[in-house]
Amino acid sequence: MIRFQTLGTLEVTMDGAEAPAELLWKKNVALLLYLARAPKRRCTREQLIGLLWPDKDDTAARQSVREAIRMVRHYVGDRFTAKGDVIQLLDGAVELDTDQLEKLVKQRDWSQATPLINGPFLYGFKIPDSSSFEDWLTVERSHWDGLCIDALLRHAEERLNAGDELGADEPITKARKLDPLSQRAVRAEMRRLAGTDNRSEALRVFDDFAKQLQRDGGMAVEPETRALVDRLRSGRAWHLPKDVASRRAPLLGRDRELAAALAQWRHARGGRLALLVIEAESGGGKTRFLEELATRAAVDGGVVIGMRAVPPDLDHPASAMLSLARGGLVGVPGVAGANPGALAALAAQAGEWAERFPQPSVAANPWALDAAVAEVLRVTTAEQPHLLVFDDAQWIDPTSYQMIEQFARNLARAPILVVLATTPEPAPPKLAELRARIGRDIPGAAISVGKLDHDAILRLIQWALPAYKGDAADRLTRRIAADSGGLPLLVVEICHAMAEGLDLESTNGAWPHPLRTLDSTFPGDLPDTIVAAIRVNFRCLTRPAQQALVATAILGERVAAPRIGCATELPGDALHAALDELEWRRWLVAESRGYVFVARIVRDVVARDMVTQGERQRILAKNC
Repeated sequence: MIRFQTLGTLEVTMDGAEAPAELLWKKNVALLLYLARAPKRRCTREQLIGLLWPDKDDTAARQSVREAIRMVRHYVGDRFTAKGDVIQLLDGAVELDTDQLEKLVKQRDWSQATPLINGPFLYGFKIPDSSSFEDWLTVERSHWDGLCIDALLRHAEERLNAGDELGADEPITKARKLDPLSQRAVRAEMRRLAGTDNRSEALRVFDDFAKQLQRDGGMAVEPETRALVDRLRSGRAWHLPKDVASRRAPLLGRDRELAAALAQWRHARGGRLALLVIEAESGGGKTRFLEELATRAAVDGGVVIGMRAVPPDLDHPASAMLSLARGGLVGVPGVAGANPGALAALAAQAGEWAERFPQPSVAANPWALDAAVAEVLRVTTAEQPHLLVFDDAQWIDPTSYQMIEQFARNLARAPILVVLATTPEPAPPKLAELRARIGRDIPGAAISVGKLDHDAILRLIQWALPAYKGDAADRLTRRIAADSGGLPLLVVEICHAMAEGLDLESTNGAWPHPLRTLDSTFPGDLPDTIVAAIRVNFRCLTRPAQQALVATAILGERVAAPRIGCATELPGDALHAALDELEWRRWLVAESRGYVFVARIVRDVVARDMVTQGERQRILAKNC
């Protein structure tokens, strides 16, 4: 069989080998391609003359057609027929990559479609002195370019929605080469970069694209593109030391879970409050999962407001709800339109609200905290959908859970997704009650995020340690799986440390101990590999970031920035840069009340191994 690869530079093979030179004569190739794309794969001799030999007189043109038919029939055989004036290709005569592409598109198999697309249809192929063939080629090329770009971007969007920025890179690159002026492709590229925490690079891509639009005639920027740019520009500005790279590993092995979470987000955006419970053991990647969901919600135009609970919160009624109110709700567009009584109630509870909405001394306010927050959410969600994130929800106080339950009832028609991320143990009764109501009287879903499998760890190794190939990568995957127990936090720590020079051959010990979780493990019980990885990654921090991290580890579960500054004596700008570096590199998580370690076991290792006794005493001795 003769096979044509037409998407990109033309390649022709016959029975798996290079096609004979006689068959590769341009007009023989054009004849076969035209027939293969014609209705019922047939045409007339007159059509071929007008297409390929328009410059010859009738006698010479017909002789050229006969010679071409003879040559093609010699290689195609009885699957090529010429009866009277009609010429036809029968099934099995030729195979086109475009036929395979159409089949894959109908099946929505974007991942298999992408490798077929290597450029424009018949890139660089021409028939001299044949305007009719050029007209035919223009129409065909327009059709296939449009189909290819759509397939590539559907593949890219599928991978982005699954959190796989690496998997989205190839189809986006191909789409942008096919159509440099495609704004849909530019938006996909910007989403990919934003998903890797590279907001500045995403904006640079747009700036370069805008200049190209001006050079090519001043095409208008589409509203969807402008809205995405505005959202990226309004995002947080990081204060980072020079040459600080992101530690954000791609989210791998979570395709189904992220797809389910994004489905709930889309459901909520449509105007119905939904509840999403995300469950993972400590170190299981729930915080990283939340980051991915929050990034996508923000890029989609949503407002993301989050908090993270710690064990002492259990003893402080409504602490989780107050933290949410202080952690971003006060700055949401439209908040000033809420009932003045609700604003006054919040101002009485939180200084951030009192600064923006100062209240005169009045009699007791009839607005309760839960009603005040609900009123603000009712007003602000009229402008943008909201993602409300409660991380480490196992430590949320019962009063806050009661308020969340009331939201589910009183704001049922608001575009809100409430996310509760928790470990299996301890399981608060109120959380168990809410989870049991999902699917009955509260829309939503419960997602369990498990350990990384062999394939996900292998792909992380390919991302972090590209020098490892084949059997070496497979052996390393098995070693890291044994040392980490498949816990994403530990897998990523080891990969980062190896990229910085950690030698696994000098370490030993596998995780986990029987019946132990990461939370119930002491630093001294961790495998040497894990402790060594944490040490290596600690040494890669700048000196101010190391100081801030040590102080945070010594001072408590959650530590406010002023206390860290007091303990380290870092000046304002240096402190901000150090804390931003620790967030950027995924050591700490920030919320309205202070900074918390991403994983408690990492905090314990830092407090035990990264600080001298004298330094510990000096930090504790300061009245911060």
